[in-house]
Amino acid sequence: MHTLLQSATREVIIGLDRPFVIIGEKINPTGRKKLAAALSEGNLDYACQLAKNQVAWGADVLDINVGVPGLDEETVVKKLVGLLAAEVDVPFCLDSANPRVLAAGLAATPGKPLINSVSGEKKRLDTILPLVKDRGAAVIGLTMDDNGIPKTPEGRIAVADKIIEKAAKLSIPVEDIIIDPLVLTVGSDSKAALITLQTVELLRKEFGVNINLGASNVSFGLPDRPVINQVFLTLAIQLGATCSITDPSKLGTPVKAADMLLGKDDNSIRYLKYFRAAEKMKALENEKPG
Repeated sequence: MHTLLQSATREVIIGLDRPFVIIGEKINPTGRKKLAAALSEGNLDYACQLAKNQVAWGADVLDINVGVPGLDEETVVKKLVGLLAAEVDVPFCLDSANPRVLAAGLAATPGKPLINSVSGEKKRLDTILPLVKDRGAAVIGLTMDDNGIPKTPEGRIAVADKIIEKAAKLSIPVEDIIIDPLVLTVGSDSKAALITLQTVELLRKEFGVNINLGASNVSFGLPDRPVINQVFLTLAIQLGATCSITDPSKLGTPVKAADMLLGKDDNSIRYLKYFRAAEKMKALENEKPG
């Protein structure tokens, strides 16, 4: 099953038989004080630079979130999307819990975007899925509902089924639904990663849909987080995950290595190309003052 995303000039295809897709996570002010301050000041140059850097590091899609308290998000997201569309050629993933902000961003976004996200919560299903249908977008479905995040893989599968069924009633094709089985930190629950990995496996068997992960959540509060994230994501890719909202500068290399080892990279061309590009980016960053 393939999920197609488009910018004005470029297509990205997500699928089990395709290279793993990295959705750059950095244009999100949550936990990023510098970005939050820049957005609050109306300075969008910093977000544009983050976009260009992530694409240079190998991001295939960019997540865009402007959720700063007190900000006129509808105006800012529309302006930022327009600026980013002129700076980079990758598709966008519009990220907001506010349907009005999503609608404003969708109106300014070229091509076929991804929406982040809907869940099994009734209010979210009723407000977000119509936007997906009207725009012809794809959407990430989170495996949580009005009762919270299920503690078992089977419970999360039931939520995924609810999302897919509701989307089908609106004639949204199943290939435009990307399910996120949710990653909780193993620092507070030693079985958290295992439950997510088991859910990935069940999603692949039950629905064949594409599967997204927010990989960095798994290591929160633990030392040497990059290693934990890399190992977790590699395991998830083997089981059927096909995309992740993550930092391409930290997880690009293991993703490209996994593609190569799983036979998705003829003659290791993509791995070698990424390695050379990453070396250039590292050199440029080392040259920066301070």
